[in-house]
Amino acid sequence: MNENVNEAPDNNTEETSDNEDESEDTDTENSNEEESEEASNEENNQDSNSEEDGSNEEESENGEEENNNDEESSDNNDDGSSEDENTEEESSQEHYWGVDSASYTDEEHYSCIVDNFGEPSVFGRYIGENEGVSIGLDREEVNFLHDNDISILVIYNHVNDAVGNEQGVEHAEQAIAMAEDLSIPEDIALFVDIEPEYPIDSSFLQAWYETVNESNYYPAVYGVFDEGSELLEAYNAMESEALENMIVWTAYPQEGVTTKDNAPEYNPQGPDNSMLYGWQYGLESETCTIDTNLFTNDMMDYLWKE
Repeated sequence: MNENVNEAPDNNTEETSDNEDESEDTDTENSNEEESEEASNEENNQDSNSEEDGSNEEESENGEEENNNDEESSDNNDDGSSEDENTEEESSQEHYWGVDSASYTDEEHYSCIVDNFGEPSVFGRYIGENEGVSIGLDREEVNFLHDNDISILVIYNHVNDAVGNEQGVEHAEQAIAMAEDLSIPEDIALFVDIEPEYPIDSSFLQAWYETVNESNYYPAVYGVFDEGSELLEAYNAMESEALENMIVWTAYPQEGVTTKDNAPEYNPQGPDNSMLYGWQYGLESETCTIDTNLFTNDMMDYLWKE
């Protein structure tokens, strides 16, 4: 019996030991499970944070894209505004139809022009008598044109050799004297007529510019400013002040004489960056002995009005 009693404790001890082992195993398993859960939670948290970061990055990128789109839209609007301004400026530029003639303008001549071509806003006329070439403008003709609400473009056509400083000064002084004799008011342009067959150099044009510019009038020039012409070459050889401030009336290119309603689009050719304000696009009409022209708003500031 004692053996049995003695053996029982051993069994209990073994059972206890087994239970302890099982308990330890259970604790270990629980600990492992907890660690696994914690690791899983950490991974989930990391994944969640990563997703949030990715989402935030996407939102940030989307925000940047929206900002870029807004900036592009703003730039496009700015470009559109510039284009609109240019279009408005072009559309605001009005052109005036007019004629010039070597003939004297009276009621009969004017009626011929109106009946066959239309009413001119501008009439180019010559100062001083040039025998066999043109009849000079006089006070009676001036009054007639002004009574018909016509602005007069003043032309000086007494040059046939446009070479040298001395010639330029002499002709400019003569033009100024003729203008004063006719009581042409100050700030009106005096156009020197340079025909294609005339010899010309820059010294003449420079002297014309300087002499007229020192008077009460504005220096101006008329001629055929086609590419390669002596006139264009002489003009471009002047000093910068003259290049920028001489008023230009060109007879190039030629489109042919038309009525007022059938005038071409304004498309003159002349010196680059010049005050190119007039275009004689049609020469020597057999009817009414006139040439036909288009002029800009700017030209109207330099014409003789009532």
